[in-house]
Amino acid sequence: MRGILVRWLLLAIAIFVAAYMIDGIRVAGFMSAVMAAAVLGVLNAFLRPVLLILTLPLNILTLGLFTFVINAILLMMASGVIGGFSVDGFGTALLGALLISLVSWLLTSFINEHGTVQYIDLRHKGANRWE
Repeated sequence: MRGILVRWLLLAIAIFVAAYMIDGIRVAGFMSAVMAAAVLGVLNAFLRPVLLILTLPLNILTLGLFTFVINAILLMMASGVIGGFSVDGFGTALLGALLISLVSWLLTSFINEHGTVQYIDLRHKGANRWE
């Protein structure tokens, strides 16, 4: 449970980063970013798999790049539901979805399922051998 809350907070931070870096994305405050992260999480959990299956041939044709279009659509849907979160157009949503995905992936790559920071401790054991 703690891992989900930490990832939710990190997604809210990623939305703040996107709002700071991209002109067409606006967030009214921290609670708007948290609510946008919650709505985006629900949309990603329930609607995204359906959209991925429906657009599978197009996704295969574009070598997976159409997934960013699906992410942009979901971001625009989240902005339509949350009052303090707005995305101006599809191009802005596409760039924002790319940036949010990148920042969220970067931040959550260090968090394990228990919500704590994880790292790999490698020790050199001799001639090209690490453990």
